[in-house]
Amino acid sequence: MELYGIFEWIYGLLADTGLPEPWLTFVVYLGLGVVIFGTLSVLALFLVWWERKIAGHIQQRFGPMRTGWHGWYQTIMDAVKLLQKEDIRVTTRDKAVFFWAPVVCFVAAYLAYVVIPFGENLWVADLNVGILYIIAVTTLTVISLLMAGWGSNNKYALLGGMRSAAQVVSYEVPMAVSILTIIVFSGSLSMVDIANSQQGNVIFNWFIFKPPFGIIAFLTYITAATAEANRTPFDIPEAEQELVAGYNVEYSGMKFAMFFLAEFVNLFTVSAIATTLFLGAWHGPLLPSWIWFLLKTFGMVLLLMLFRWTFPRLRVDQLMEFAWKFLVPLTFANLILAGWMKYAGWHW
Repeated sequence: MELYGIFEWIYGLLADTGLPEPWLTFVVYLGLGVVIFGTLSVLALFLVWWERKIAGHIQQRFGPMRTGWHGWYQTIMDAVKLLQKEDIRVTTRDKAVFFWAPVVCFVAAYLAYVVIPFGENLWVADLNVGILYIIAVTTLTVISLLMAGWGSNNKYALLGGMRSAAQVVSYEVPMAVSILTIIVFSGSLSMVDIANSQQGNVIFNWFIFKPPFGIIAFLTYITAATAEANRTPFDIPEAEQELVAGYNVEYSGMKFAMFFLAEFVNLFTVSAIATTLFLGAWHGPLLPSWIWFLLKTFGMVLLLMLFRWTFPRLRVDQLMEFAWKFLVPLTFANLILAGWMKYAGWHW
């Protein structure tokens, strides 16, 4: 079957309009960008509400209840409130760095969706280095947090930014090695090829069930991805008990909202990547492919939310030791095992 993405489909529909090729490409990408931006913005608002409800039930309370049925438009009201708030700017800030930090964070959170396949033929672009592209663009998030800490000219914000840089640099190593383990067996860096290498309606085709390296790679990826997304128990950069909210302490209004929404978009991003790499992507029986993908991804989101409201925050020294003394050796040993099994022609 010929594989094509959303871009090729829309491009074919508009090919008869007479637009020159460069303008046609620009219009298609602009339209897709607007659709992805709007979809993920609504998704982020939903995830904020969902996490509030999950936190409430875990803590034996109800969560938002007063604004609509079970408080369903509470986050919409919060977004409107943040849009109306005054944008307070510290006079001693580094103006350019302070302004661009939330913009970089917001944009970096959305760039990964260019190559994430949401279903059969539901992707914008099938890059042959898709997973490397995702690793590269998601790293921009830490640059934005470092910019926020430096540009705020506040010692607490600066400490939060430096913690974020140290944390992401540390946990990117085991996360990348866990992904390499999957690449060894899929034989491709393309997200679509990785998804198709798990083709079939039997769950044992998923890489998470490839013994013994699959489950180890999955657990180490989820752990490192939680740290990459600054989620509890790895939310050291914004530890309010020590840093008064950390890197975003001087931000207000919409700039603060951009950091906040980017966090939840990143939460969905790491879950979508986990679904593609380990859980068979969109493959499944009976239901449409995009529904399978969303069900698996939201299941991963739920797991990460349960982590947040179950585990206590680690200390900085515990955070770094766990990465370098445990996760890094484990992921490299797992990669060597997977490579040996591939070389030996291991089959299931």
